Amino acid sequence: MASDAVGGILLAGVTLYAVFGGADFGGGLWDLLAGTTAQGRAPRALIDESITPVWEGNHVWLVFDLVIFWTAFPYAFAAVMNTLALPLWLALGGIVLRGAGFAFRKELSSLSLQRAAGATFAFSSLLTPFFMGTVVGAIAAGAVSGDATRASLAAWTSPTALMAGFLFVAACGYLAAVYLVGEAGSRGNRPMQAYFARRAQAAAIVAGALSLAALFELQNSDPVVYDRLTSGRALPFVVVAGVCGLVVFALLAVGRPRGILRGIAALGVAAVVWGWGVAQYPTLLPGTSLTLSNAGAPDATMIAIIVVFIAAVVLVGPSFALLYALQGRHMLGGGEHMALQPAVSVGPAGQPMTGRHRKQLPEGEHASAATWTAALGLVTIAAVIRRLRQR
Repeated sequence: MASDAVGGILLAGVTLYAVFGGADFGGGLWDLLAGTTAQGRAPRALIDESITPVWEGNHVWLVFDLVIFWTAFPYAFAAVMNTLALPLWLALGGIVLRGAGFAFRKELSSLSLQRAAGATFAFSSLLTPFFMGTVVGAIAAGAVSGDATRASLAAWTSPTALMAGFLFVAACGYLAAVYLVGEAGSRGNRPMQAYFARRAQAAAIVAGALSLAALFELQNSDPVVYDRLTSGRALPFVVVAGVCGLVVFALLAVGRPRGILRGIAALGVAAVVWGWGVAQYPTLLPGTSLTLSNAGAPDATMIAIIVVFIAAVVLVGPSFALLYALQGRHMLGGGEHMALQPAVSVGPAGQPMTGRHRKQLPEGEHASAATWTAALGLVTIAAVIRRLRQR
């Protein structure tokens, strides 16, 4: 059915945001834990160089998910936005503060202000995945009713929701550390490769423990989803996620990280996302009667979403492929790492240059092609769907 296909598209968007945007948030976690200015200079430099060209483009997937969700499943969208308004606004606030901190610390000439902006970036990188995790945990636990009209504190502060919040933070840290191991290896930076390998192993242990804890907590809040994850149709995804985690841990333990390490880690996180989706299917909100078919938009709208999605993939896909290919070859980011430079630089003639005199690339210039192309595709989707629904 068209509604099932759109549900798959929505879950695919969530997966892309988890494996790409999640790694960006995890980079903020390791930035926070890197230590003092002198001690953390090397890991922060690698984090900065890895995130700078892509961080704006990765948020396209969040916009994509919201557009698809409210267009295809408006009743479920309204229920989620009403019940979980506070954590959603806190997550959005984290995104704004994170972006501001990350951008402004490159422009500031004072070391103290750079530190303040860096702290804003780092702490906000924890806020967003945590509150997004509580939203997913509340939905999975069946805490969102189909006719909700007001916010609920209890819905996202249950043990299941809070456990999911901490799990999201750990998973983001795990992805970021694994990606940074590969980034350091491609640059021939053995000390940083070993540095992030240890952190990837620690994050893998924490994320694995929280996954098991959240799974068993789900037994109390939603036995149906729990049974499907442990003995039903979603069990293969749980197995894949566990195997991927063990393989990554083993490769890091023997000191032989491979080029496919990042792919295996991403596959493990994707398996968790799809396991959750398959366990809930066809229900949109566990504990309610809302399903993909009875809570969806008309078939004409669903078909329009599918058609325009295919067109958007054709337009946006190559832009992102080019962006990540250039980043993988270290052809982006030159001149953008001003946050890690001394407060005062020296010009060609030996004169000091303040932040006003440095020539810098505009923030996110290298991601602009992917971002603008993706934004154009999403605007096109919204316009076409709106037009079709007016007929």
